[in-house]
Amino acid sequence: MIDDGTGLLTIGELARSTGLTVRTIRYWSDEGVLTPVTRSAGGYRLYDAECAARLELIRTLRELGLGLDDVRKVLAGETTVAEVAAAHVVALDAQIRSLRVTRAVLSTVARRGSTAEEMTLMNKLARLSAAERRRIMEEFVEELFHGLDTVDPAIEERMRSIAVDLPDDPTPEQVDAWVELAEMVQDPEFRAQMRKAVEFNASDQERAAVRGRSTWFPMRLVQLGAEARERGIAPESPEADAILGEVLGDGGDPAVVLERMESASNERLARYRELLATVKGGGPAAAHRPEFAWVVAALRARAAG
Repeated sequence: MIDDGTGLLTIGELARSTGLTVRTIRYWSDEGVLTPVTRSAGGYRLYDAECAARLELIRTLRELGLGLDDVRKVLAGETTVAEVAAAHVVALDAQIRSLRVTRAVLSTVARRGSTAEEMTLMNKLARLSAAERRRIMEEFVEELFHGLDTVDPAIEERMRSIAVDLPDDPTPEQVDAWVELAEMVQDPEFRAQMRKAVEFNASDQERAAVRGRSTWFPMRLVQLGAEARERGIAPESPEADAILGEVLGDGGDPAVVLERMESASNERLARYRELLATVKGGGPAAAHRPEFAWVVAALRARAAG
């Protein structure tokens, strides 16, 4: 405090009393957020108790991450601390989500020993905006159902609802699964395989309607295979005929259905279901490989003889 009875502080004294550096206080003064009340005869900046209190507020706002423009608006009364804080929360949430994705990508890269090229692709796909990720899935589903008039609208809507996104705090496994899923649904060969599955389901709708129900065909196969396995029915046994009737219908050719099933229920489709479950937070059991395997084995036994 200068010894003139005014109670004013030099910038050095203000720095010592607040724990801030002279350089920081001078910078904030130059930026117009902390204006000295006057200057000494020698031209030194002088501050009063109100400036010291203002300095504490500036420091608090800066420590919370607010930029000088926002600080200046708060101090000028152009906005409130609450309004700035609310806007800053939104910005911080976006930064946190970005950091979580970065952490998950780096964890996956470290675990997999990825190359620089793989890391670049993974980071690019993981950082797609929610709208871009949704567009990829919507285009995929649109191609699956294009031109098929016999598909049950409820089933089509169910398929459209599978468009998945990374959660706000993804695990490395979820990032890994999303990247693989995004690559898979953009692969023309996989799209063709899924199209066959949808066509198979569309052709099954008339029989399903007669039975008074309409179910996404792969899910029906899972139900049938699970029922047979739970009852201990062997695929080649006579007891399997009644269950296969749900798949074949009246007079259905096992060889024809088997061919279509094998083209539409392969390992890539099983992997697709696993990836969906992982991104959504489920487990690998969603692939239902044993259930599909039972139905295929039963069809093979009948097609062979």
